[in-house]
Amino acid sequence: MTNTRKSGILLHPTSLPGPYGIGTLGKQAYRFLDWLHAANQTLWQILPLGPTGYGDSPYASFSTFAGNPLLVDLELLVTQNLLAAEDIIPPEYIQPDGPVDFGSVTWWKIPLLHKAASNLISGTIPQEYTAFLDNNAWWLEDYALFMSIKNYYDQKAREEKLDGRLWNNYWPSNLATRDPASLSEWKQSHQQEIDEYKGIQYLFFSQWHTVKDYANKLGIRVIGDIPIFVAADSSDVWANQSLFQLTPDGTPTVVAGVPPDYFSETGQLWGNPLYDWAAMKKHSYEWWKKRIQATLAMVDIVRVDHFRGFEAYWAVPAGDTTAVNGEWIPGPDHDFFTSIRNSLGDIPLLAEDLGVITPEVARLRDDFNFPGMKVLQFAFDANEAGKSGLTNSFLPHMYTNHCIVYTGTHDNATMQEWIDDASEEERMMVMDYLGRAGEPDKLVEELIRLAFSSVADYAVIPLQDIYAIGREGRMNTPSTLGGNWCWRMNDSHFSAEKAGWLRKLSHLYARNLGDTP
Repeated sequence: MTNTRKSGILLHPTSLPGPYGIGTLGKQAYRFLDWLHAANQTLWQILPLGPTGYGDSPYASFSTFAGNPLLVDLELLVTQNLLAAEDIIPPEYIQPDGPVDFGSVTWWKIPLLHKAASNLISGTIPQEYTAFLDNNAWWLEDYALFMSIKNYYDQKAREEKLDGRLWNNYWPSNLATRDPASLSEWKQSHQQEIDEYKGIQYLFFSQWHTVKDYANKLGIRVIGDIPIFVAADSSDVWANQSLFQLTPDGTPTVVAGVPPDYFSETGQLWGNPLYDWAAMKKHSYEWWKKRIQATLAMVDIVRVDHFRGFEAYWAVPAGDTTAVNGEWIPGPDHDFFTSIRNSLGDIPLLAEDLGVITPEVARLRDDFNFPGMKVLQFAFDANEAGKSGLTNSFLPHMYTNHCIVYTGTHDNATMQEWIDDASEEERMMVMDYLGRAGEPDKLVEELIRLAFSSVADYAVIPLQDIYAIGREGRMNTPSTLGGNWCWRMNDSHFSAEKAGWLRKLSHLYARNLGDTP
């Protein structure tokens, strides 16, 4: 029989340790995978891997198909003779430990990557690089061209002290609207830089696929992430303007968000341009099919963020400063996933079904047999308990096996921070549910045990919770800018003792046993 009970760790590669200011796809990534293997964990969940822009969010990438250059490991480039050892000695402002300073890392590292890419394309071109260009030209050409134009006009904006300018309102209109003659002229005059952007992508994908292959050889499956929406400042929107709700000059007419609730009186205004689903359907959702295929070429399982947006999405008039005036608009619903299944077969997809989930959203999830998500922090929230008591669907006794349980996600407080900030009523509910009379300092550990012992097929725990790290370990606070996405682990988090504890939990609760006859 096949044992479906798996468990693992949520950790984005930027959170790995190392001397270069940010986690990379080098030796520390392999060290982490070895630690996972020693802990008998078979799932590694990551956040989106795309190149990040303003705000450093992996959910706001310059391309849904490209990889994040900041994850490229410099030491590996030295071994390939693409950089010299003295090139990668970090300056004093690059902190080897502690949070990621994205601005400093970008300032130092991106020029080095262009140098490495220049060395790659100026020598004997590897056959693998030629194959990479051929296989990825359908997105890579637009991405490299977009980044070349963006780099030029972003620099111009900085010189003119302009902030927050996007391609649709700062680039010359002939480039923003993709006039063929103008784009051809730009390519001819900026070919070297465009080729370097392509080379950097080759370096990223070469390193990532080697890391993933190593994970798979250890029996570890990688859970990736597709944000339902893409960033306005992206090659995705610029190169596919007819597939989004835009004016002729590329300005969004409506943008994404979620309505007001008891967490926020004004809702959340995300600002992403919204899809023109009618136009998508005319093209048989081809762009989305390529997106899913490209992601599955990088990971083993795909988590779709904001799944409910496929049933209906909250559309806010562009220019509004809050999400209050939005309205629910029907999404592509069953037609979309039927088309995906007909083309790609049954895909290994997890539905992020948090928030206000209507019966229609649940039906869409269940009709295609997608596992949903359970978050233990929501199980003991006093607001939820007051409305639903012990029938709260996030409490483990309410689960079916076809789901994935977390203590928290990248958007939550760490479990220790949640406990520290919880009301006395909430802490008492946790202890009552666990059957513990005291020892509040052990609650994080016991909640992890609760996740492992639940009937959920998958249990995934943020690494911060394994070590009961407090508010300093929070990855993201939604609707805020600054201080997000920058937490990093350190050498103490490769603890053999913790690996042994996780291995014991896996054994006790029959997780990661593999397939048995």
